[in-house]
Amino acid sequence: MMLKNNINDFIGIMIHRADLTLTSQMKKKLAPYDITAEQNIIMLLLWNKDGVTQKEIAEQLNKDQTNIARMIFSLEKKGFIHRVTPEYDRRSLVVWLTEKGRELENLVAPLSLEFNQKITEGLTEEELLDFKRIIAKIRQNAC
Repeated sequence: MMLKNNINDFIGIMIHRADLTLTSQMKKKLAPYDITAEQNIIMLLLWNKDGVTQKEIAEQLNKDQTNIARMIFSLEKKGFIHRVTPEYDRRSLVVWLTEKGRELENLVAPLSLEFNQKITEGLTEEELLDFKRIIAKIRQNAC
């Protein structure tokens, strides 16, 4: 069976292209701070709530723990975070911001907010709510 739709009609391709563009632009903004777009998402989580487990981070980002562990290792090497094994559970690792990681928030968090404002410019609150609802439904349908 041959596909009759134009490749540009596939929602998955549209979402993928948008993601590539967004990630590329954010990567450029973050380059001076030695942090990737994916690492920035982890930092945004930690700036919101410090002291979370790697497992919690993986669950919040819907990523596998091995991938998260690699990113966290890299952030730790850069001095932005440190990991602690808690007494109550020797199998888990809790991720904490370092002073350098806290200072990074003042430089990077405004870039993330500014970028979010730029990409949502011209959209009404109703359109943003519709978008969130639609993208959630697409994710649900994909499962």
